Order: sequence, then structure tokens, then C-alpha cells
Amino acid sequence: MTLTTRIKLMVMMFLMFSTWGAWYGQMGKYLFTTLHATGDQIGSAYATFSIASIVAPFFMGMVADRFFSAQKVMGVLNILGAVILYFLIQNQDPDTFFWYILAYTLTFAPNLALSNSIAMNQMENPEKEFPSIRVIGTIAWIVITNIVGFYGVGDKVTIFQIAMFTSIAWAIFAFTLPNTPPKATKATSFGQILGTDAFVLFKDRSFLVFFICSILVCIPLSFYYAHANLSLTESNMTNVENKMSLGQVSEVGFMLLIPFALSKFGIKKMLIVGLIAWIIRFVCFGYGDGISSEWMLYLAIILHGVCYDFFFVTGQIYTDNKAGEKIKNSAQGLITLATYGIGMGIGSILSGKVLDKYTTKVGEVSTHDWTSVWMVPAAISAVVLLLFILVFKDNTRAEA
Repeated sequence: MTLTTRIKLMVMMFLMFSTWGAWYGQMGKYLFTTLHATGDQIGSAYATFSIASIVAPFFMGMVADRFFSAQKVMGVLNILGAVILYFLIQNQDPDTFFWYILAYTLTFAPNLALSNSIAMNQMENPEKEFPSIRVIGTIAWIVITNIVGFYGVGDKVTIFQIAMFTSIAWAIFAFTLPNTPPKATKATSFGQILGTDAFVLFKDRSFLVFFICSILVCIPLSFYYAHANLSLTESNMTNVENKMSLGQVSEVGFMLLIPFALSKFGIKKMLIVGLIAWIIRFVCFGYGDGISSEWMLYLAIILHGVCYDFFFVTGQIYTDNKAGEKIKNSAQGLITLATYGIGMGIGSILSGKVLDKYTTKVGEVSTHDWTSVWMVPAAISAVVLLLFILVFKDNTRAEA
């Protein structure tokens, strides 16, 4: 890979995650503060990303991979995305907002696969070359959320204006990316896209337990994305977006620890540590306060790296090891659809209903019982942990 190509791929990752990071973590606060949305409306808005994550593989497998160059599809999708964001910015109704954000996420979600396809198509050794390019995305998320926090616009429509302008820049830049022509030479079936080839793995009880736990743990993850920003703001923490970016910093740090931790502790212990971290962070969110116990809120934020890397990234490695060469793509596709599609979809809807349950409205003022809200994902994480400890067995080494 030439230096020019490497730089282009890094810029692609930077623009993609800048666009995503500008609005995703702040959307719940914007909806509640500016559009006066209910918890149910906030949950539904976040569920659109899960819907888009289910639709995106079909779009990629049935259309993009077969007929068009990946970089051109990326460019067109982001032009459409910018147009949709323009109309979303004008909207003041939380119910109508749902349809705008659904349309937008349908244009955004395919980019996650497109970017990987474009990048890996230029690499001789993706295992070694891809991480240094992908990490630019995490850096971009940190940069953009700090900009949002510095200017104090996390609850304003500005977050979508930023995303609109970065989408335009990203769309234009996409047409300069290395050519990645359509690669499918034969029809792709719905079964292949769904990853049904990997169903054979369900014969292994431990993999089945891991699969179920992966779906269930995405329910608490949805609570974090939908409500953490608003919760921290109402807990008297200042500069919330800036401080929440520490979660991405810890994500980078713990990502580097994974190879060492895997060799030292193995898959099961790492997954258990990840689940324990989920429980601790939600308790900290529930009982922490920006005035008297801000350290608890900091701990909850920094634990993001352990929670995400030690369960989801380690889980991807476990899935890869279990599947083997023939069905590894199907297995990863199945896990992705189950987690980001089913798990986070259920979690987004549930998180909204839980927020409404623990919301008290007096006149035009709404107050939230955040302790009760956060105990729900903490309890779900505890159930998943118990199930995992009792039933899961790490037999990948033995099979190797």
C-alpha cells in the first residue's frame, strides 16, 4: 500500500466517524432538551440504527457488492445523507424526527461495511495494516465530541449541522478513494447474508450461550448510548461531551491489552471481566453525582473500554476461532445482525420505556429518577453474567 493510499484511507475513517460521533451520543439529550421528546420517542430514534443495521447487509449483498464500485456507492449515500440531514435540521416535531433519522441511518449504516471493503481491498495483510487505519476513526470520535463539548452544543441542532457538512466533505472525498469494483460474481442469497451457514455453530452449547448473551448484553449497551449524556448532564457534570470522550480513549488503551490478556487469562475470564465492568459502570451512573461523587461518573465513563473491548472485541475473536475459515464471514455477519440489529433494537425501545417509567412531570418540567433507570441495565447485565458463568465453557483452545 502506498503512502498516498494509506493517507486517503485514514481521511475516510476520520470523516466517517466525525460524522457519526457528531450526533450519535448527543441525540438523546437533543431530543429531550430541544424537541421535548418522551423517553419512548428517544428510544425509537435510537432503534432506527438497529433497523438500518439489519437492512444494510441486504443492500450490500444484493446491490452494492454486485453492481457498483464501493467508493461510488459511498459518495452517493453521503450526498443523500446530507440532503436528509438538511430537512431533519428544519424539523421541530419529535414524531416526524423519527422518520428523518430512520431515512438518514439507512444511508449511513452501509458505510460501515463499505469503508472496511475499500480499506481491506488495498491491503496485503489486513490483520496488521487495518488496525492502524481503523484507530483513526476512534480518534475522530474523540476530536468531534470534544469540539461539540467545547462549544456547548450537545443539546442543539448544531450536532446535525456538523454532521451535514462533514457528510458533504465525505461524499466529495469518497469519489477520490481507490477504485473498489463490484466483487460478487454470482447471486448472493438471503441465507448467506443472514449468516445461516453459521447456524451449525449452535450445536455447540457454549457458542449458543455466547450468542444469546451477546444479544442480551446489547440491551444495556443501548441504555448507555441513549441516556448517558442526558444522565450525566442532569447529574451536574459539566463539559459532558469532553469527559465522555475519555471512554473512547480507554477503548484504544484496552484494545492494545487484548492480545496480552487473551494469552494470560483466556476467553471466558475476559468475557466475565467485561460483564462485571458493565454492572459496575451502571451502578456508578446511578449513584454518582457531579458535585459530591463525580469520581463515580468518571469511573463509569472510563470503564467503556473494558466493557466494549473485553466483551465485544474478544467475542469477535472467539467467534472467529470457533467458526474456522469456511464460515467465519457468515459467523461474524450473524453476530453483527444479532447484536447491532436485534439486541440494540430491543434495548433502544426498552431504554425509552424505562426512562418514561421513571420520569416525573410537573407542569412543563420533567425530572428523571436516574438511579432507578440505571439499575435496569445493571440487573440485565447481572443476569447475563450469572448465565455466562454457569453455562459457558471456553473450549476453543482444546479444539485447536
